[in-house]
Amino acid sequence: MRKLGILAVLGILASSVFAAGTGISGLSQVSSAMSSLCQGLTQMLPVAGMLMIILAGVIYAAGQMMGAETRARANVWATACLTGALIAILIAVVAPSVLQSIYGTNGTIAC
Repeated sequence: MRKLGILAVLGILASSVFAAGTGISGLSQVSSAMSSLCQGLTQMLPVAGMLMIILAGVIYAAGQMMGAETRARANVWATACLTGALIAILIAVVAPSVLQSIYGTNGTIAC
């Protein structure tokens, strides 16, 4: 019963989004949303990536002072942080060009 209620709410939200996104004004709203998404990605993700690199170093250093099991876990956590930082930086670098290629270079998406 709960799944049916969640599905109904999602259906109502989806229909209101599609109803609001029709016409020329809806197209400009989508363009504006994509532009703000692109700007948000290019501003936030490099900062998050650098913080994750710092966090990886702190976790690795703290793990070296612990026992063998904790040291092994800290190495895994530090590696996961570095992987997340790499993915964040790659997304920040690649996302503007991907969005411009999808929506064209006629100025609709300005990062």
